[in-house]
Amino acid sequence: MTIDWSWIGDHTDDLTSLTFSHLQAAMTAVLLGLLISLPLAVLAHRVRPLRGFLLGLSNVLFTIPSIAIFVLLLPVSGLTRTTTVVGLTVYTLVVLLRNTVEGLDSVPAKTKEAARAMGTRPLRTLLTVEFPLALPVIMAGVRIATVMSISLVSVATYIGDGGLGQLFTDGFQRDFPTPVIAGVVLTILLAVVADALLVALQYVLTPWRRRRA
Repeated sequence: MTIDWSWIGDHTDDLTSLTFSHLQAAMTAVLLGLLISLPLAVLAHRVRPLRGFLLGLSNVLFTIPSIAIFVLLLPVSGLTRTTTVVGLTVYTLVVLLRNTVEGLDSVPAKTKEAARAMGTRPLRTLLTVEFPLALPVIMAGVRIATVMSISLVSVATYIGDGGLGQLFTDGFQRDFPTPVIAGVVLTILLAVVADALLVALQYVLTPWRRRRA
């Protein structure tokens, strides 16, 4: 299998545009997933009877094939980027919700009791004590959700979107491997770079772990 380097040179602008489109769809889904999962995780952590229901519901949604989700959304949002983002967001929820709940569960009870004893209000305790201590577990979920979303964007090619996934379709249809290889390499690079940036972000946001180390 050979690579036509001249094709890559002639399509640099297209590759750049598709890469940014791919990244935009994946990151938008992760951000929306965080906005939805954080309050739900707090609710599941605080109200135990809801825990099993919310986690179970997210697991059920995760079992639906990605193409099926996109198809089910078509009557609502049509062949648009919205369909791609909503479908990907559904898949991020199972990882983000579970990790956030587990992160909150990992906060020592004595630490929360000490905060309450100092007169700290529940919301402030959540924001300044519980979330920071749960951050490593939450960030692990964000990393998984990000890599997963970057890999799943290509599936949206079947509804006319898909970012770098369009290169796969183009290459297979023309029996021309260069676009396929370029799409695979760029997708892997996106995932690796995004994961590395999230590791760096966690390092910056958790200075107490560095001091302890």
